[in-house]
Amino acid sequence: MTKNEKATANYFRETAIVLTREGFQVEHADAGLLRIRMDDQPLCEVNGIGSVTYRSENVALPEREAAKDKVFESVSRTAEYMRQMEQAPFLKVEGLEDKYKLLAEFNDTVLAGMNSKFGVVFTTWDRTVHGNGLSHGHYFMEDYEKAKRDFAVRSHLIPKDLLFTHDQMIEIYRCCADTLESGYELTYEQETSIRGVQDQIMRSMPDILDQIREQNLKAEESFMGEQTM
Repeated sequence: MTKNEKATANYFRETAIVLTREGFQVEHADAGLLRIRMDDQPLCEVNGIGSVTYRSENVALPEREAAKDKVFESVSRTAEYMRQMEQAPFLKVEGLEDKYKLLAEFNDTVLAGMNSKFGVVFTTWDRTVHGNGLSHGHYFMEDYEKAKRDFAVRSHLIPKDLLFTHDQMIEIYRCCADTLESGYELTYEQETSIRGVQDQIMRSMPDILDQIREQNLKAEESFMGEQTM
């Protein structure tokens, strides 16, 4: 197996793990593709460089169009960190024994990834004074985006106050939705700006609508529980 073939096989393995975790069905096709199904129906296909192709009839419904977009976001993100995993050197520190790849380093803070049977998992650390050890590990399992944000803040590449937390972004998204649905008189520019904020948040948190539904369900269950006490 050539180096490129091995990289493609690793990418397909990781992509299959990620998409299965997100609720899709994944099949390996003979033509060097991953076939993605939703509710046992064909949705789209993924090639070895992270491109997504699909038939219009398979994404005709809004929920299937949204699912196809979710697949695209996932495979693009996976392609990004898998390219880094292939190219990055091992993180050389005492006790790790070439387990982690060094994906980024700045200001004595490192972002590292490790292959596991559950997919690639991510961690950030501070280097110790002499640089031969690590401390204060923040472990993010498979959440690459949270690991990147943590690295950017820990290394002081980005001031913490310039980044909203996930909870804050959920509330901002809610406020945008309430404003658009409330009947306020908005100019075209205002409405376009608000929808742009929603789109930006959704790109950062593709599952935000699922999180909001889960929060609403928990709130309803809590309210019903209080009513029956």
